[in-house]
Amino acid sequence: MEIVPHDSTLYNKDLAPVPRERRTWGIYNYASLWVAMSVCIPTYMLASGLIAGGMNWWQAIATILLGNLIVLIPMVLNAHAGTKYGIPFPVFVRASFGVRGANIPAVLRALVACG
Repeated sequence: MEIVPHDSTLYNKDLAPVPRERRTWGIYNYASLWVAMSVCIPTYMLASGLIAGGMNWWQAIATILLGNLIVLIPMVLNAHAGTKYGIPFPVFVRASFGVRGANIPAVLRALVACG
């Protein structure tokens, strides 16, 4: 069997699939991550802005909870391939955008993460 060298621009250790035995996150870890991303200074500022705008405290909390639940749905769908197959998003998106075109959604996702 001949070993074919791989192109280092298409494959490296960070882009390799994670074996199933090394995937250790469970529902608790994902729930903790979601709570940590939801309970932050911008959320507090949004709540105080909603209260200053005339909402009751419970209406502001319900609005923020609903917004976080709405955002949770696309986040779970976006992460499904990575958690199921152990591949990072840039590798998964190559199937629909091609090898070079995958850089566009990867950079857009990074910009959203910065926000």
